Amino acid sequence: MAEKTGSAGAVTLLAQALLPPLLRASQPSSLILKGGTHVAWSPPVHYLLYVFLPALAALGARVQLTLERWGWYPRGGGEVRLEIAPAPRLTGVEWRTPPPFTAFRAITAASKLPAQVNERQAARLQARLGERLPVATLQAGGLDPGSMVLLWGPQAGFDALGARGKPAEQVADEVADAYLAFAARQAAVDRHLADMLVLYLALAQGPSTLVTPEITRHLLTNLWVIEQFLGPTFQVQGNLGEKGEILCRGAH
Repeated sequence: MAEKTGSAGAVTLLAQALLPPLLRASQPSSLILKGGTHVAWSPPVHYLLYVFLPALAALGARVQLTLERWGWYPRGGGEVRLEIAPAPRLTGVEWRTPPPFTAFRAITAASKLPAQVNERQAARLQARLGERLPVATLQAGGLDPGSMVLLWGPQAGFDALGARGKPAEQVADEVADAYLAFAARQAAVDRHLADMLVLYLALAQGPSTLVTPEITRHLLTNLWVIEQFLGPTFQVQGNLGEKGEILCRGAH
């Protein structure tokens, strides 16, 4: 099945909407999604590839993602392929322990921009977080200029996009700042991943626990919506805007 978002609409958001029903289908699914792969207000494809899908795999879901073409704002034109195996039984997880910094990796990518953009992004990230941080440099494709930095480790990822007039160093700084704020709170799962996982935890067999760096209104809204369909499922320990623990009893 092929789906187009039109212009640079985020294919990652479309993928997240389609995955829950397709994981519960009786047959494997194959999708081609076209649009924006690295655009604002959505996770970049590489976040799904390195953070979200490995987390789903830990629950028992097997999803393969391939980036066929990069798509930046404003024209998009990107393409990803998804191969989704049925996952009739998911299992709960216990993620309470902060991931060690030694488990983190980073990539810097740029399209239709001078090579120094990638070099400056990588240098700034290592200057902020340490020269031993592995940073891979990607010369990205795409119809439009664009750049990205992504830092990821187990159950956590932090990204930023370049923009016209935005220094390469600022892109790296946004990623470094996000990681340092996460690390300071000693959480196990980044706040965006917590948002993305709670539906799957509610469908999984057995209890789950996530420690997130921030209880957000978006997270609380997600939990409320899920419980309108599945009944009381979650407990949240922590205050809005602070570090918290999400307890899920799982499916029955």
